[in-house]
Amino acid sequence: MVIKEVKPINFLFFRTEAKVSELGNLLPVSRKLFKEAVDKNLSITGPVHWHYFGFEGDENKPFTLEISLPVAEVLSDYDGEFHFKRSEPFKCVSLFHEGSWNSLPASYGKLMSFIQTHHLHPVANNREIYVNADFVHPDANVTEIQVGIK
Repeated sequence: MVIKEVKPINFLFFRTEAKVSELGNLLPVSRKLFKEAVDKNLSITGPVHWHYFGFEGDENKPFTLEISLPVAEVLSDYDGEFHFKRSEPFKCVSLFHEGSWNSLPASYGKLMSFIQTHHLHPVANNREIYVNADFVHPDANVTEIQVGIK
């Protein structure tokens, strides 16, 4: 685990309100983001991120989700189904989770324990960066989890 500040990143992104039970339905959005980036001749600069705003652990409560693709530039004249933004610096505690997403809650538990032990203050803003997403062999998944802190 490491405490770090992520520098600002340009994103092409999709925003929605969701509940945990609905997340599986949103998997195709990543493919659409890649297609849009390629169609607009954008350089893709990193893996897909899922940013969770307002999620505090209650799986039945809706929160804001942004599925985001890092890109080299923000198009000011863009008129499409997605959005562009440059993020702010993001202070967080980070951990690399290897394996199935079914065991993500255990990694979040380790992060929250670290935050509590070190008297840090979490904000309801978390990120999952899908370094490797293997839908056939989920034990090969590599996900960086970033829990935002003050």
